[in-house]
Amino acid sequence: MEILLLRHGIAADARPGQPDAERALTGEGKQKLRALLRRLRKAGVRPALILTSPYLRARQTAEIAREMLAPDAILVPARALAPGSAPEEAWNEIRLYANQPSVLCSSHEPLCSQLAAFLLGASGLSVDFKKGALMRIDVESSSPQPRGTLRWLVSPKLA
Repeated sequence: MEILLLRHGIAADARPGQPDAERALTGEGKQKLRALLRRLRKAGVRPALILTSPYLRARQTAEIAREMLAPDAILVPARALAPGSAPEEAWNEIRLYANQPSVLCSSHEPLCSQLAAFLLGASGLSVDFKKGALMRIDVESSSPQPRGTLRWLVSPKLA
């Protein structure tokens, strides 16, 4: 299974009294995300399924990813991709879709980095996961303890 970890794009700062879950992407965040995803579309990135944190900025990121990469992809909300979730929780959600060839996960830091380390079997791994960055990890089985292979990590600055 091909797992694509996408950290949400640049989001607006919280306004007084605004819940963190309601922070939206900025215009710049959307622009940088689209530029990166345009290049990845040309490279053949086509997720079959998109899982997204319920937070607004992650949902917006997931919707842009679907628009740019795979308009026919199914978009599914996943609480296990919300801030504060553990990598094991996220993996348990992702592996429910092991029948899909490619699953994109729109989430947050530090979960993206922690999940990458978990999927690679390298708990001490440190990943500089920038906003709007996308990482591909291939996992051979959907066992509770995955052992994936890092294929690539692309940040918006490279787009």
